[in-house]
Amino acid sequence: MELLLQIEGGILLWIQAFLRAEWLTPLVRAVTFLGDGGWFWIAAALALCLWKRTRRAGVAALLALLLSLLVNNLLLKNLVARTRPYDLIDGLTILIEAPHDFSFPSGHAGASFAAACAMYPNLPRRWGLCFLLLAVLIGLSRLYLGVHFPSDVLAGAVIGVGLGAAANGMLRHLPKKWRKAL
Repeated sequence: MELLLQIEGGILLWIQAFLRAEWLTPLVRAVTFLGDGGWFWIAAALALCLWKRTRRAGVAALLALLLSLLVNNLLLKNLVARTRPYDLIDGLTILIEAPHDFSFPSGHAGASFAAACAMYPNLPRRWGLCFLLLAVLIGLSRLYLGVHFPSDVLAGAVIGVGLGAAANGMLRHLPKKWRKAL
């Protein structure tokens, strides 16, 4: 575990030294804000629910977000109880207010990938790709800002992909009359 901490700490310090820029930081803060509390994903999913053509994507995303909340934020974060990187890595400076929960897995990455992957197969390709790109940017923003280890973001993304797929799978097993409403 010490070797993993050294590798991940080195990555975060490299990002801090070579990728951070005064002009870029406000943009990255704005991107990460989209993932705060899942508000953007909830709003997008609700908007998609308004039209029959995109309703399935919206419902799948809402279900995936619920699963992400349960699995990532309520179960895994408290089970693993990993300390945030800025509390362990000397010289790492965070660029936003310190989060008050545990680090592993990244809730931002988990919710973003869960919602985007739930939406992707139910939307036109270009829209699905835009949502996936946003999920990637939100995950990367957590590293840039110094609030997650790379493995936190990677785990959140992988779990999110699985939960997005699970949400779509659950919708396929709804009773036929409910599936027709989607």
